[in-house]
Amino acid sequence: MGFLFRFGAVLGYLVLMAGCAYGQDSLLDQLEEEASPIEDLTYGTFKGTRLINGQTVETRGAGNLDFIISHRFGRVNSGAYNFFGLDDANTRLGLEYAFTDDLTVGIGRNSFQKVYDGFVKYRLLKQQQGKKQIPVTMTWYSNMSVNTFKRPELPMSFERRLAYANQLLIARKFSEGLSLQLMPSYVHQNLVPTAMDRNDLFALGVGGRLKLTPRTSLNMEYYYRVNPNDDGYYNALAIGFDIETGGHVFQLQLTNAQSMTETGFIPTTTGNFWDGDIHFGFNISRSFQLKDKSKKW
Repeated sequence: MGFLFRFGAVLGYLVLMAGCAYGQDSLLDQLEEEASPIEDLTYGTFKGTRLINGQTVETRGAGNLDFIISHRFGRVNSGAYNFFGLDDANTRLGLEYAFTDDLTVGIGRNSFQKVYDGFVKYRLLKQQQGKKQIPVTMTWYSNMSVNTFKRPELPMSFERRLAYANQLLIARKFSEGLSLQLMPSYVHQNLVPTAMDRNDLFALGVGGRLKLTPRTSLNMEYYYRVNPNDDGYYNALAIGFDIETGGHVFQLQLTNAQSMTETGFIPTTTGNFWDGDIHFGFNISRSFQLKDKSKKW
């Protein structure tokens, strides 16, 4: 009897220890499962908020102010007398402020046709993996511009000077080296050349970024006008090279577009890229963190 009692006690102890060990393993498994990331967000789809001429899906962190200087010189095929376009220059100065991680508001002034513009940009979706699968980042962009260029031959009311652009920016980062973006676009111009021309234009933009080194990338951007007027304008095409240096992003580009706002380069690009009507240009952006808040996205 004493042997059976001791054997039963040992057996009960082993069962109890096994139960405790199983309970600990289950608890650890549960804690690990709860600690696993719910959202695996994708960062750095593009280097900056601009692809070349147009916008990317990127927005800055809350409290960030971007100062952007953009230049477009004259046409390269204008010859040596015009120093291959470098004697002519158009400049856009812009400020962009992020009120939240998803909402950015910007203003700018373009010396080409003396255009003032303002925009609102809001990120709708974030590309992510994990429990919640979202394959793309999606951002809405709305721009309004005012052309203040003097035209003595035509009575110009304030309403005639206005133009609007709306875009749904859809991008996916396929790998560390490759990102692609689609830009369905709608542009409305209050003033068009003739009464026969349409005020509304639809376009589809495509663009991409190929990462070359940790701080450089090759970019491409093209806007196909779906329903263009017979007005002698061309689809906007641009090739760019990005260099990131700390708080700066320096972008070099070749494009047939002279305007630097969506209401300009999408509907009214005057140059044919393949005939050499190419403008050399660059963008320089400098970021200032005005709010002491770590960026979560």
